[in-house]
Amino acid sequence: MEMLKTKLSKKFAEEKADISAFVKQYGDKEVSKVTLAQAYGGLRGVKGLVCDTSEVPPDKGLIIRGIELKYLTEKLPEEILYLLLTGELPKEDELKELQQELIKRQNVPQYVWDVLNSMPEDSHPMAMFNTAILVMQRESIFAKRYAEGMKKDEYWEPTLEDTLNIVAKLPGIGAYVYRKRFNKGPRIEPRTDVDWAQNFVHMLGLPDPNGELTKLMRLYLTLHCDHEGGNVSAYSAATINSALSDLYYALSGGLNGLAGPLHGLANQECLGWILETMEKFGGTPTEEQLEKFAWDTLNSGKVIPGYGHAVLRITDPRFDAFLAFGKKYMQDDPVFLTVERVFNVVPNVLKQVQKIKDPWPNVDAGSGALLYHYGMTEFSYYTVLFSISRALGICSQAVVARAMGYPITRPKSLPTAKFKELVGAI
Repeated sequence: MEMLKTKLSKKFAEEKADISAFVKQYGDKEVSKVTLAQAYGGLRGVKGLVCDTSEVPPDKGLIIRGIELKYLTEKLPEEILYLLLTGELPKEDELKELQQELIKRQNVPQYVWDVLNSMPEDSHPMAMFNTAILVMQRESIFAKRYAEGMKKDEYWEPTLEDTLNIVAKLPGIGAYVYRKRFNKGPRIEPRTDVDWAQNFVHMLGLPDPNGELTKLMRLYLTLHCDHEGGNVSAYSAATINSALSDLYYALSGGLNGLAGPLHGLANQECLGWILETMEKFGGTPTEEQLEKFAWDTLNSGKVIPGYGHAVLRITDPRFDAFLAFGKKYMQDDPVFLTVERVFNVVPNVLKQVQKIKDPWPNVDAGSGALLYHYGMTEFSYYTVLFSISRALGICSQAVVARAMGYPITRPKSLPTAKFKELVGAI
């Protein structure tokens, strides 16, 4: 890990000095105004967070360290982790060092398996996964170093250690949660000669005779890695991390937010809607049938899952990447064909609904159909996949925050009566 630590030591020192000078000179400049509607609307659109790992412009979608996602879809998740941490894609030797570090750290303590084995058989996969992360807190290098006493400038180093230890173990934990929860057989030991995503597919135990599932998993774990700092999981984890709680606490807490139906749970709801649509029409419906069904859905007061996004005003580039994968590897699959036809029809319908600002699909509109094609039909597990990927971004944000010395998060809250007084309502 010497190459990575050396690069980060130099980079963080330069960035910290730059930020310090920047804030000193421009600290009194206003960057955002908050309306009453925003205060009561989840602070939507309020510029009040710093996230250097990624951003999501409404007209471009996810940009990781200055690189648009469409230029990263062929990269390994390990390369994305390196990019998130350093701002640069790794050279061949740097990637090899990182991969070797992850392999070296991938073995999960036995007590984690014992805890998972003791949980009720019908536990939700996310509850199992997040419990496994939290129960490993005793392994935290940051917690040990903090108890011993260390300088603030050193906080990022044990946080990086925790990041690599956690990221290395998540595929094994996630795979065992899948096998145990859905009665797929005993735990499969990890390999030491394959990349991170391929090892995950190996431990899942799903058939992958031509390597397509591995290719999909590499893409999936890349596409979901980060999405700036204001989404529920990233913001929750960052808030916990800001209290100097270690990453086991912070990541577990953030992923508990990811389990919600308004966040990570959405992908299974989208696939459920696709399958219900196919059941209604006895197979893949025509575009004409889909157009009428879309209007019937909207007129009944329901929404079309997977369409619209809180930030984006274009087709989610992550959906584009999944669509391209499906066209290449499963063009004749009836579920994927339905997803493709919905994409051809639904945006044109939604454009006619005046109140809908974003008629385009988000990542959840297509991801589940691809997993379904390769035999992963257990909807409730999909959010665990999302979590394994999103840990890359959450942990990277934590390392950067510790390196920059960002303070504890503490926005000001007011009661409704005070807001009424401020706007002259009383």
